[in-house]
Amino acid sequence: MQRQWNTKHAAFLISVALSLGIWWHPLTATWQLATSNDGYTYILLIVPLSLSLTYLERKNIGPVLGGNRSIGIMLLGIALLLRISIAWNPWQLTASEGLSASIFSLVLWWIGVVIACFGIEIFRSHLFPLCFLFLFVPLPERALHWTTVFLQRQSAWAASALFQLIGVPVNRDGIVLSIPGLTIQVEQECSSIRSSTMLVIVTLLLAYLFLKTPWRRIVLVLATIPVSIIKNAIRIFTITELGTRVNPSFLHGSLHRHGGIVFLSLAVLVIVWLLWPLRRGEIEPAPAGSKRLSQFS
Repeated sequence: MQRQWNTKHAAFLISVALSLGIWWHPLTATWQLATSNDGYTYILLIVPLSLSLTYLERKNIGPVLGGNRSIGIMLLGIALLLRISIAWNPWQLTASEGLSASIFSLVLWWIGVVIACFGIEIFRSHLFPLCFLFLFVPLPERALHWTTVFLQRQSAWAASALFQLIGVPVNRDGIVLSIPGLTIQVEQECSSIRSSTMLVIVTLLLAYLFLKTPWRRIVLVLATIPVSIIKNAIRIFTITELGTRVNPSFLHGSLHRHGGIVFLSLAVLVIVWLLWPLRRGEIEPAPAGSKRLSQFS
């Protein structure tokens, strides 16, 4: 049994090392993208977080049975075929679309290796950590642009609502806000795409670790959309009010440039606050008399 276990691990490590060679160019392109573009910074966290979750789940693993070669080999073949097809690019994909498809095929390969080496039950017991790897796939530029524009527009609308709430006259024209003495344009940087994606990742982890009901997990993750918009609006509103009422340097100071972590922390606290009643709803109250009955069991 120990020899079989070592053989499976050796095959797994060799297959993963082989994938690094086959997908070397997409991997280096993804690294450069994640280190140079704020919209893709989160990618650097995906593999370490997936490995950490896998390690935490190790105690829940049952005996390793024979690998399901049919499903595993099928996924390996699909991943390799997709990688070769993308290299030829018969579909005329853009560079960003080709990179996304290449990394998608790499994740398929990794999942196929797990199934082929350790069996379908191991895959099922690590379903979330393994599927979490799909976040390693960078969004195509069009999808990222659409998301950024959506956050820009909704954040501008929410910020204008905050100004109206405190009685500040405001005129909104798309992503341009005009208040007495100042005109604000909500740029792409103000969409806080980096902190918003980080909020989604943190919420996914919290939902997985602390909730068991699928619909509660979905509700918590969907809550990141309005929370992200409100977070961005509060950031715009706060900096603008400080800049117009306290000191104009706030409009271009460190809070404007590096204050994302502050508002992200507040958003995480809101998600934790929403998590609390969802988690309480999963804890069923003990039936009346159960404590008394346990004394005689």
